Amino acid sequence: FARDPRFNILLLPQNVGKRKAQIAAIRRSAGDMVLNVDSDTILASDVIRKLVSKMQDAAVGAAMGQLTARNRNDSCLTRLIDMEYWLACNEERAAQARFGAVMCCCGPCVMYRRSALASLLDQYESQYFRGKPSDFGEDRHLTILMLKAGFRTEYVPSAIAATVVPNKLGPYLRQQLRWARSTFRDTLLGLRLLPNLNRFLTLDVVGQNLGPLLLALSVLTGLAQLALTGTAPWLAALMIVAMTMIRCSVVALRARQLRFLGFSLHTFIN
Repeated sequence: FARDPRFNILLLPQNVGKRKAQIAAIRRSAGDMVLNVDSDTILASDVIRKLVSKMQDAAVGAAMGQLTARNRNDSCLTRLIDMEYWLACNEERAAQARFGAVMCCCGPCVMYRRSALASLLDQYESQYFRGKPSDFGEDRHLTILMLKAGFRTEYVPSAIAATVVPNKLGPYLRQQLRWARSTFRDTLLGLRLLPNLNRFLTLDVVGQNLGPLLLALSVLTGLAQLALTGTAPWLAALMIVAMTMIRCSVVALRARQLRFLGFSLHTFIN
């Protein structure tokens, strides 16, 4: 690619992290659109055309494609993650896009309007968390800044991008912890946006943040009951099982794929 005159390869003097690398490239760019692709991601041949089509509307500041697990067949975990990505894209992001505000455009495949980015780069670069320059949550923070500037963010389900996912539990949990930190932190920034967005998005953001906490509280309460009284919390356990099976059954019906019934195993990881 370095020998191809259409490409301009930027080699930074040291590893400065994703955010500063992004900013360096964006500031050297000249096109109307900027496509961000992670290094372990392969795009379908029509992805750019489909994302550009969505960006024809000047009110759209960013549009993301649908993510799949490139190494889906590696293990049971990668199969579960592939299903998790399907749900995150085709339920969560698709629902948010229905109201014009995808709350996190995922980095493996997202197109930005360069003119919108140019006005946000200084804010993006200067984000601090607990007194230090932020080194996580780039995708979510940039999306929040885009919404804050008054742009819509969209999801294009037919723009398929296959990305490598962790195939072992340890790296996967570390990745999820990093993403969770970003979700909770940037939700505080997103709260100011919610009064100007559709009320569904308020419900979605509240549920996304309280849901895991309520699940953890239910499990801890059940363990405490078992330890203190010697009785099992059957009602709470059955409620969690029922909610899980209903969700997985609805997804299996929507996707027309029975494999989504197996996504119930992800509850233990969750």
